[in-house]
Amino acid sequence: MRTPRYQSISHELERRVAAGEYTPGGLLPSEAELSREFDVSRVTVRRALEVVRDQQLVEARQGLGWFVSADPLRQSLDQLDTIEQQLDAVGARSERRVLDFAFKAATKRAEEVLGDQRVLEVKRLNLADGQPFARVTVWCPETIGAGLSRNDVEVKPFYELIDIELGGAQQTVGAAAASADDAELLGVPPGSPVLVCERITRSRDGEAVLLSEHVYPGHRTVFAVDLPRTGVGVTPGGLRLVD
Repeated sequence: MRTPRYQSISHELERRVAAGEYTPGGLLPSEAELSREFDVSRVTVRRALEVVRDQQLVEARQGLGWFVSADPLRQSLDQLDTIEQQLDAVGARSERRVLDFAFKAATKRAEEVLGDQRVLEVKRLNLADGQPFARVTVWCPETIGAGLSRNDVEVKPFYELIDIELGGAQQTVGAAAASADDAELLGVPPGSPVLVCERITRSRDGEAVLLSEHVYPGHRTVFAVDLPRTGVGVTPGGLRLVD
């Protein structure tokens, strides 16, 4: 008896996942691309993918498509850490690629936060176990970044490079849709769900010294915070609603 076409396709997809051709957390080709590759209808491809999903090898998310199942990486909001420290804490291999390093006129937001018209702007891509994990852009006043080089920021985080005692940071996290540029960097479809974090890091005396924006694919990370019971109706320290 001839094997139904959707089953043979599902077996091939299973093989690719097992062989690492489709990596954990990575996107599969779209249904349209798989349809062309196997010369079948999208209905047949969808049925094959559902078979593989039933084996918990792949998942689907609205606006994103199909991806290989993987537990999202947890990032704690309980303390001030770098991405590298967060990834090390969960046993993931961290890598950074600097995409742009330039002294330039501050963006409106950077000038508002840092109070300087000239800043060092560093854009980078962080990877976890070889997969795109976050697009990060950091701004610091030109006076603070003047002694830094591209090589410096390629090998160390700003927290280890600036000679300033840090007092803490304020971080906000919101949902957004991936821009075309971020989608290309992060390997997701344009418009797919992303988490956008803005962090303002301050010196011990309260002066803003770094502004950073972190953009994460929505299926790759979750943020966790401990919520100690501090009394009925009392919001835990560090957590607040933003209008």
